[in-house]
Parts: sequence; structure tokens; C-alpha cells
Amino acid sequence: MQGLTHFGDGIYAVDSGYTGPDVAAIHLIEEAGRAALVDTGNNDSLRHVLEALAETGLSADAVDYVLLTHIHLDHAGGAGAFMQAFPNAKLVVHPRGARHMAEPSKLFAGVSAVYGPERAKELYGELIPVPVARIIEAGDGHELDLGGRVIRVFDTPGHARHHVCYFDTKSRAFFTGDTFGLSYRALDVGGKPSIFPTTTPVQFEPEAMHASIRRMEAEQPTAMYLTHYAQVRDVPRLAADMHRLIDAHVAIAERHEAAEGRKNLIEQDIWALVGEEATRAGWTVPEGEWRRILALDVELNAQGLDVWLEARKG
Repeated sequence: MQGLTHFGDGIYAVDSGYTGPDVAAIHLIEEAGRAALVDTGNNDSLRHVLEALAETGLSADAVDYVLLTHIHLDHAGGAGAFMQAFPNAKLVVHPRGARHMAEPSKLFAGVSAVYGPERAKELYGELIPVPVARIIEAGDGHELDLGGRVIRVFDTPGHARHHVCYFDTKSRAFFTGDTFGLSYRALDVGGKPSIFPTTTPVQFEPEAMHASIRRMEAEQPTAMYLTHYAQVRDVPRLAADMHRLIDAHVAIAERHEAAEGRKNLIEQDIWALVGEEATRAGWTVPEGEWRRILALDVELNAQGLDVWLEARKG
């Protein structure tokens, strides 16, 4: 896909360039000459967004909102840089995440604990605080006006307690962050996507994720726009796959709950699950390639499940 992709209804995907092509999308919504951006990638992603705005004939002054689905740094690491670049924009974020956008030091410390300080710095650079006066704390049901186009906020925990999804009432589509999983275009077969849940640290809650997906399904959306990566349709089939695979991840974790070296065993079984999905979907890319594409996701899913098992003890 790469670069800028237009899906109609004023919706575009901008490849953020985060860790490589077609990994993380920043979505651009345009209405009546006004713009909103969904998620930010990292600081380096800003240049791709500025190029996309120029390509669509929009100026930096036209951006009214930067909408964060949640504050994990592959989604929000560039928020401060974006707010500096877009002087008219408000940053929209779950109330649980707002304070971390204004003072991101604890957020970066948490990411450093997962990736290590050097890798975290390499991925995200310096996090820039956002002035409190420019932050909108958007709870469930909050509505945003984009040039007369209404965007509604849905509180959608499961991947994180500070996660929201944005429902665009014009296209009747959701911008889902990580709640509706991962779907990489390189794994599509004949235009038919596969999907995979993300159970990454530290707030995976399977029942909440099921409930969030069911709530979005109830709106009968025309499409889902995933940060990882871009538009998917055939929502009922993919939602069913998400529910099935969430349960499969939980079963893997519980199978190894009392085992020594639990995280490694969980990771091995997730890879086996991925192999089953590759066969079921008929992926055409070689195994070495789909392992490369999903390597970080599988590692983080295993880590998230390990953390979830530990949290259950309390």
C-alpha cells in the first residue's frame, strides 16, 4: 500500500513509516476543508503527514483535531510534535491518558521497561509535552464536529483501559486503534484480509475486549480503519475471527499458567496458532516472511499474556 491511500468519504491512510512500510497507518479525515488525524506514529511520522496534507491540498492550519485511540507510543509518540506543527488542533484522548500527554516522562519510562531505554529512544525520540489547554478529555459518547461531520467517541477497553475508538457518522466506519486487532495487507489473499488480536502489555482484559468488539459490531459499521493497517471490510467475519482468536490466546496463556519459563512457552504456542491461521487463510507469502511481519507482535502478545496471568493473582 504505502504512501497515501484514499478510500472515499474523505478518508485517507498515511503510512507513518513506523518500523517499516505498511506497519502503522495514520488516518486523515477531511470534511469541508477541515481535517482530523487519527493517531500519530512517532516524531518522524510528522513529515509523512505534512506531505500527505500537501498532496490533498490541505494546510497545517486546516487540522482541527489529533485523535488518539490510546497512548501507546506507536499510536501517540508523535503527539507533541504534531501539536507543535498544527497550531489550530486540539488533542483528543481518553481521560485516563490525558495527564501522560501533558507530562510524558512516566509514559516513556513504561515503554523503556518493555523495549529497553536505547531501543525506546531509537523508536520514539524525545516525547514533547502537550499544553493542557489544548487537550480534550473525550469520554464515552463525546461528539466532535469536523466541518459539520460528527465523530463520536466510544470507550473501548480490552487492549488498554485508556483506549477509545472513533465512529465517523458520515461513512459509518470506526477508527479502531488496536481494539479490533492487527491486519497486515501483505497477508491478504485475493483481497481477503486476516486479522489477529493484540494482547500487548500491560492492560489486556479479554472480556472487556470481547465487549468492546460486540459494541462496535452493533453499529453495523461499513468498515474498520485499523492503525495496523488501514481499511478492512467484511466486518462480521473478521469480528468472529477476533472473538475466536482472543479465546485462543487466553487458552494458550492458561495452559502454561503454572509452568516454568511460561512466557517462552506462550510465545511458542502463539507461533503455532499463527501457523494454523496461515494454513486456514491460505497465506501466499513464505513462512519466513510472515514470521518477519509478525515477529514483534507475537513477542509482545506473549509478554502481554504473561503480565495478564500475573495480574490475575492479585
